[in-house]
Amino acid sequence: MRDNARQADVLSGPGPCPRTGLVPRTRRTREGIERAPVPVTASGDLMRLFVAIAPPAAVLDELDTQVEPFRATRLDLRWTSQEAWHVTLAFLGQVDEAAAARLLPRLERAARRHHEIVLAFAGAGAFPSPGRANVLWSGISGDRGALARLAESVAAGASRAGASPPDRGRRFQPHLTLARCRTPADVTELVEALGCYQGQPWTADRLHLVRSRLGATEHPRYTSLASWPLRPSPPPQAPPPPPGVRTTG
Repeated sequence: MRDNARQADVLSGPGPCPRTGLVPRTRRTREGIERAPVPVTASGDLMRLFVAIAPPAAVLDELDTQVEPFRATRLDLRWTSQEAWHVTLAFLGQVDEAAAARLLPRLERAARRHHEIVLAFAGAGAFPSPGRANVLWSGISGDRGALARLAESVAAGASRAGASPPDRGRRFQPHLTLARCRTPADVTELVEALGCYQGQPWTADRLHLVRSRLGATEHPRYTSLASWPLRPSPPPQAPPPPPGVRTTG
């Protein structure tokens, strides 16, 4: 693997760290992007991959408190766990070893081109519609334009690496999945109840390449194979002086 691949992290581990909710699988060797302790994939293996950002644990705690009362009233839904919550930028599907190796430097370059993004969870919705939903989700407010541009850079880099997102070309709808439905369900009341929610602002500061393993349980296991920091936000500029006011210096 390339030297810039970061150590593996587990999204579904025993407990979140204060900053991102990610739990390190192995010890850190240095700050920044680090070498993975083992290859991302064995020769010839296929991996189910996506690229995501991980909100801070305190923000997820706040959203979880808002959602918790509804879980007991809708046992027909498969509620996702807080430990696995993330915001997907691009779902890549099944990716082979060669494409995964080409993908890493392209994702690093995408991260370097984009600044950190201030976001917040707000409102709710459902795919394809609240009346016949397969997915219930929390929406995102804040700099959605910057988030969409980051997602497009990720998708373009993945396509050039030979791991083109199967749904590329579809309008990007940033969200966090709260629950899935085995059969289409009416979640109109849930969407309306969560519609006024406005969470605290948080900063997306890192990309994660995540592997999804589907096992015997209902919930997939997510492992962050590598991550890259976004560019720090530029300092705010001072407003220009009023007309007629001289500046010194």
